[in-house]
Amino acid sequence: MCFAMQEQPQQSEGTGDGGNSGENEAAENDVAGTEDVQAGTAEGAADPELDPWEALELEVAKWKDQAIRTAAELDNFRKRMTREKLDAVRYGNQRLLEELLPVLDNFEMGMQAAAQEQGSMLYMGMDMVHKQIGEFFASQNVTEIPATAGDDFDPNQHEAIGQEESSDVEEGKIVRVVRKGYRIGDRLLRPSNVIVALGIQPSESSENQDQPESE
Repeated sequence: MCFAMQEQPQQSEGTGDGGNSGENEAAENDVAGTEDVQAGTAEGAADPELDPWEALELEVAKWKDQAIRTAAELDNFRKRMTREKLDAVRYGNQRLLEELLPVLDNFEMGMQAAAQEQGSMLYMGMDMVHKQIGEFFASQNVTEIPATAGDDFDPNQHEAIGQEESSDVEEGKIVRVVRKGYRIGDRLLRPSNVIVALGIQPSESSENQDQPESE
């Protein structure tokens, strides 16, 4: 028996190649379109009126200004660190010296009591110790604030703890020093406690004498 064999339809090679080529062409068109868009963007970003040399000069001026500012900030930082280092050396013992001042005050009060017997061994020994303490404070750049009777009152280095009438001292000036003040370098360590002169107030009797008698 003869069987009739049905022939299967074959796809033409041209059709398959045509499909692949169509896909390739579409991909190439996409790439080309992207490049065209990028080129258009770049052309739009570039300002045709801006001179390249002017743009370069502006950029150089910008970075030069920033470099100058950075150098100035660095120089200020170095000066500040140097100043802080010197202050730490000069005033590093300030707290210790402040605590020693009351001890010095009490010691001087003891010397005043022993001064009645200046020829005694006690006074001579205390006087030697007082000189050594003075040399120690001088080595720490500590100086006494000058304040005597009749000096002008300076609120920057004097502290008024009271007022009293005085016929010898003008009003507003120092009558006497109650406690000495000290400075360490240019910094105030402790102000001088002083009494300030008060203007002489007229007494009640003088006021009554000045008033005319009523008829």
